[in-house]
Amino acid sequence: MSNAVRPSSKPRAAYLALPLAIGLGGSALAADLGAIMPRAVPTFAQVDPDTWIVTLTGNLQFTPRYPGSEDYTVIGYPAIDVRRAGEPRRFSAPDDGFSFSLYDNAVFRIGPTARFVPGRYYGDDRRHLFGFRDARFAVEPGLFIEFYPIPSIRTRVEVRQGVYGHHGTVGSVGADYILPVDRFQFSIGPRLNIGDASYARKYFGVTADEAAVNGRVAAYDPGSFFSAGVLGAVTYTQDATWAYTGYAGYSRILGSSGDSPLVRRPFGNPDQFLFGLKVDYSFATRSWF
Repeated sequence: MSNAVRPSSKPRAAYLALPLAIGLGGSALAADLGAIMPRAVPTFAQVDPDTWIVTLTGNLQFTPRYPGSEDYTVIGYPAIDVRRAGEPRRFSAPDDGFSFSLYDNAVFRIGPTARFVPGRYYGDDRRHLFGFRDARFAVEPGLFIEFYPIPSIRTRVEVRQGVYGHHGTVGSVGADYILPVDRFQFSIGPRLNIGDASYARKYFGVTADEAAVNGRVAAYDPGSFFSAGVLGAVTYTQDATWAYTGYAGYSRILGSSGDSPLVRRPFGNPDQFLFGLKVDYSFATRSWF
């Protein structure tokens, strides 16, 4: 669940609404990328070094109640992007972690990121989760790197460390094919997510005590977490002020975590779906620093 918060390659201020280098010239590629990344819509007339474009985003997601759940819930959250006037907004997939760039050129981006993982609580499913300890929601700060092998394909890697809720190491790898068509922008690509044993035990493990109290499952110790899937999105940019994005994704929990009784019926489901809607509102403002 996520959108990117990015400053430009020059220093800029950027703030998350909720709540880290590599250089490559590639002048020909940069020129091509500059042609494909902007949306084909009117831009703010004023282009001034002291003018910034602020984009406020409202997100609404229909998502599993917790990792491996067969029940779904609706969540909403805001995000923000700040960039210089005249500079196109870089592509950001709906499932990117909250992030901003410390280094940014036409081919590479690198910077800090963070994700929030929904918790699993007894009140989510009193019948099936009886006897299980709550798995609190988690905060995962880390680092992202993006690379454009060609202008229409973005690849992104995130490595994160749990600091609250769990203390495992997790990562995600994704690629997106980006196709702008007039006022529309289409994107689609695969996703891989991995986690170590500490993460897997937190959300997919069953202790002997939990198994004894619940009485319907056996103790289980997953050695790792792995899931694979796909995400697609379409953005319609109405004008320089408003843009709308709809997206859908699917992932399947695999490996030892996929064999956990917590993601098998009737307790859960290894097939996880995601649907969402974003609304962007952009405005120009003079520099405040």
